[in-house]
Amino acid sequence: MSITRHDTKARMSRAVIHNGVAWLCGQVAGPEARLGDITAQTESMLARVDALLAEIGSDREHLLSATIYLKEGQDVAAMNAVWDAWVPEGHAPARTCVCAPLPADELKVEITVTALVPGAS
Repeated sequence: MSITRHDTKARMSRAVIHNGVAWLCGQVAGPEARLGDITAQTESMLARVDALLAEIGSDREHLLSATIYLKEGQDVAAMNAVWDAWVPEGHAPARTCVCAPLPADELKVEITVTALVPGAS
């Protein structure tokens, strides 16, 4: 049973793949969107998820689960509007959304996802 670690640093790997399932590290908005509102941050964060999924040979149609961390509960409706447009119809993953402190003051949202990697073992 092999474990593939993608873009591994001292503290973490950006993704870990085992038995065809990938666990992605937490994704936040890129530097260009960190001072933006929840909509801009969610769009940027999900674009980064797309990019990381593509790097490992997966995509949003293969999402298994997602955990979304919101700094402020009042942002859930705006975040959901972006999320609903991003998730392909018929491919919604199991999802949890919680309010939690985030690692930097300017961050409003973070996500972790698990996805199937077709063809990986």
